[in-house]
Order: sequence, then C-alpha cells, then structure tokens
Amino acid sequence: MNMVALLIGLGPLLGWGLFPTIASKFGGKPVNQIIGTTVGTLIFASVFYAFTARDFPTGMDLFFAILSGAGWSFGQILTFKAFEYIGSSRAMPVTTAFQLLGASLWGVFALGNWPGVTNKIIGFIALIVILIGARMTVWSEKSEATDSGNLRKAVVILLIGEIGYWLYSAAPQATDIGGKNAFLPQAIGMLLVAVIYGLMNLKKGNPFTNKITWLQIISGFFFAFAALTYLISAQPNMNGLATGFILSQTSVVLATLTGIYFLNQRKTSKEMVITVIGLVLILAAATVTVFIK
Repeated sequence: MNMVALLIGLGPLLGWGLFPTIASKFGGKPVNQIIGTTVGTLIFASVFYAFTARDFPTGMDLFFAILSGAGWSFGQILTFKAFEYIGSSRAMPVTTAFQLLGASLWGVFALGNWPGVTNKIIGFIALIVILIGARMTVWSEKSEATDSGNLRKAVVILLIGEIGYWLYSAAPQATDIGGKNAFLPQAIGMLLVAVIYGLMNLKKGNPFTNKITWLQIISGFFFAFAALTYLISAQPNMNGLATGFILSQTSVVLATLTGIYFLNQRKTSKEMVITVIGLVLILAAATVTVFIK
C-alpha cells in the first residue's frame, strides 16, 4: 500500500468520523441537520462533477442512484433523531453495527458471499461479536429508567433507519453504474428527501430560513468528502474494496471519541474502558466479515 493510497483511504476516517460530531455541535433539530447536510453534499458532488466532466447517468442507472441517496437520507434522519436520545458517541457504534450487519446479511443471502459452511459459521460468529461490541459501547453504570428507556427508543429508531442505509448500499448494485458516476445523483436523492421532510415540518417552524440549517452545510462537506474518498479508495488500483472498507470503518472510533470529548457526552472510567473494548470488537469483526468473502 503506497502512501497516497493510504492517505486517501483514511479520508473516511476524518470525514465520517467528524461528521456526526460537527452536525451535533452546530445543533438544531434533525430537519435542520438533514437539509443542511444534503445541501452541502450536493454542492460538493456538483463541484466534483464539474471538474471531472463525467457523463450524467440516465434511465435505470439514474433511478437507482437517486433511490440510493433517498435511502441514505431516510436512515440519516432517524440517526439524527437517535442523537437526541443518547448522543452521537453512543448512537454511532450502534448504527455502524447495524450497517455492518445489514451489508453482510445482504451479501450472504443476495450476492452469495461467504461460500461454504465454514465461512458462514465464521461470518455469523463475527456478526454476533459486532452486536456484543455495540452493546458494550452503550453500557452505562447508571440504571435509571429514563436512561434505559431512551436507549431502547434509540436502538429501535436506528434499526428502522438501517432500511435506508441498506438502500444506500444495495440500490446501485442493481445496475452497472460506478460509484463516482452515482455520486451526484445520490446527492440529488438525498436532498429530495430532505426537502420533503422539511416541508412536512413547516408547521413547527420554517427550517429553510433557519441559520442553523445553513451552518449544517459544513457538516455536509465532511460527509461528502468521506463518501468520495471511500469511492476512490475502494478502486482496485488504490486500496481495493476490502481494505478500503476496513479503513472507512475506523471512522466509528473517531466519531465516538470526539462525541465524548467535544460534546461533553462524558463516560465514567469503567464505561470508557468497556466502550473502547466494544469498538475494537466491532472493527475486528468487521475485518473478518470482509476477508471471508
């Protein structure tokens, strides 16, 4: 692995690692966060297309790319809602675990990954380890009913949101469109859902005229930077799909730790140790699921 490929491969670490913390730091409601984020993503994707002079996809390629972006917005709206209950430092490991589970199960049952009994046994053990790791990251020494209730609500919300994240990953596989060509249509799909969600919330205040909404464009730049660098990193002449995916998953560590230290989502020393162990388990198990494919 050369240095350029490694640096590009670590782009998602910074982009996706800082994105939830920055979005939470700016604040606002989920509707403010999703509109600003998707506008920022569309700006970033438009600039990329302008400088690379790519052909805009048509037909079913366009449809599935837009559907992919719409799915991401649906999942991200629910993730922002989960932040309100348990904070980004606890929500991010859980949603990462659900995304890993969704992608792996889709690969096994739809794409024929993990061929053979041995690979399937190893793979499903890895998925169990991912769930254990996610549970460890949200463990709390407190036993208040409020805290437990919020955690249950957040987990249900994140589980439903996984439907959207699954669409984000699976929809482009229905066509031969490449990741870079799908980038701009995905951003359009993201913004469409965000605008619809904004219109649905007009009675609670106009999010389109709220300053916080437009500040969230900055967080959108971080998300788009991560998405683009992952697409480049996963190319065979760079890091390849397996290594690129593993490098991108390190973002959950940065997202969790920045949430703890910069958003004052503090943990006790015992909670912190168990959280770090949980993160290590998630990353280790994710590595296993990639290399047995």
